[in-house]
Amino acid sequence: MGVKRFEDLLVWQKSQDFAVNIYRNFTLQKDYSFKDQISRASVSISNNIAEGFDRRTNPDFIRFLYIAMSSNSEVRSMLYLSERLEYLSSENVKKLIDQSNEISRMIYGLIQSMK
Repeated sequence: MGVKRFEDLLVWQKSQDFAVNIYRNFTLQKDYSFKDQISRASVSISNNIAEGFDRRTNPDFIRFLYIAMSSNSEVRSMLYLSERLEYLSSENVKKLIDQSNEISRMIYGLIQSMK
């Protein structure tokens, strides 16, 4: 039996958790443009998984999964920058990057399974 709803996808669930963690880590950030950009990119991951899933064709879903992966890469890049700017501790950045890398592997695996 296949997945019937995007909410049942573990990668979507983990992407939602990741966005919540990003929001929580940057809540007090005074660099509002940075906070806005990383927050929007983190939300884009799960949103693109959901939108692609509901397109109901594998090629469309795969295209949106690649967009989700790109948003995830954007967040990861900004996390490295946040460490250099001393917005977050190295320990927090490492935890978030590990979470991001896990999501990337899951998205890539899903793409490969659909080809």
